[in-house]
Amino acid sequence: MDTNVTISKKFNYAAIGMMALGVLALGYGLFTDSPRGWANILLNNYYFLSLTVGATFFFCLQYITQSGWSAMFRRVPEAIMSYLPVAGIIMLLLFFGVKDLYHWSHADAVAHDPLIAHKAPYLNVPFFFIRIFVVFAAWFFLSRQIRKLSLEEDKIGGVQYLEKIEFWAKIFIFVLALTYSMGAFDWIMSLEVHWFSTIFAFKSFASAFYHGTALVALVVILLHERGYFKQLNESHLLDFSRYLFGLSIIWGYLYFAQFMLIWFSNLPEETIYYSKRWNNGWMIFFIVNLVVNWLIPFVLLLPQKLDKNIKVVKYISILLLIGMWTEQFELIMPEITVTPHFGVTEIGALVCFTGLFLFIVGRSLAKAALIPKNHPYLEESELHHVH
Repeated sequence: MDTNVTISKKFNYAAIGMMALGVLALGYGLFTDSPRGWANILLNNYYFLSLTVGATFFFCLQYITQSGWSAMFRRVPEAIMSYLPVAGIIMLLLFFGVKDLYHWSHADAVAHDPLIAHKAPYLNVPFFFIRIFVVFAAWFFLSRQIRKLSLEEDKIGGVQYLEKIEFWAKIFIFVLALTYSMGAFDWIMSLEVHWFSTIFAFKSFASAFYHGTALVALVVILLHERGYFKQLNESHLLDFSRYLFGLSIIWGYLYFAQFMLIWFSNLPEETIYYSKRWNNGWMIFFIVNLVVNWLIPFVLLLPQKLDKNIKVVKYISILLLIGMWTEQFELIMPEITVTPHFGVTEIGALVCFTGLFLFIVGRSLAKAALIPKNHPYLEESELHHVH
């Protein structure tokens, strides 16, 4: 039976070093080009938040559907959940960069633009940050409830804890779907205040679930390679692959559907979004996103033989984590810079937030037994086998 994950001092020092170097780079970016610096803070925090939300949704779904195959791995999404309060604090810090990011936050814009004035009762600075506080407070409360019950189950056992976690998971999955959709409108879509998409929220949530599942699969595989999760077998890999394959289709459909509907309608208030992303060097991101997030996973995960190959699942998961970052880069940065930039600020921000995320998730993994020994479905998970 696996015990706690051992996080080496080398790992922690590396994560802290990444944060320190990243903070210096971000400081440079905020000093030399303030809007670009704040955009990178938003981009990377939203990136890791989306992965966290997706992993949390995956966790809740396993309980709601009473899935036995994944019981052994539940501590992984539990640990990833620990990023939620940190993401909330960083979102609140956007108060100091709100005017660099959001055109609707300027009083003169509200005064001279009828559309912004029409949206002002919702899109205003105080209400914007009140929503952030309420959303993250709800997420923190629900994640703490689930974590508390999970640790109690380790000590006491019994089906009652499974039922209690399932109850809270039902609440969490409902709250998560509504609030993350609202957050996607607030934090990302309102960057271009004149544009809107009726499927943007669903597209954002589906992407988070897709890539968050890839993160869970990758962490499980990496831990297996280091001697943990020894019971991981081809059937577990097949189930992870089925999730990724199915979600790749949903992601590809939504990504293209939004583009097709806007292109077909040809309304100026809608086409402004793609006009920015098809000129001045941005179009490459549209193509790369389709290839990385849909085409390659879809093709490689079609054969069941490859679905069971640990190296295929591992590298597809890594590819998808890269793909989500490029997707969100395309969402955010064209609203800030005319042409694509990838310099000290972008590299530093990514390194900083990666170090922060690794440090937080690593600490959380080390605080509890990796395998929940009293989970009622643990034996089913360890002996999981499908043809």
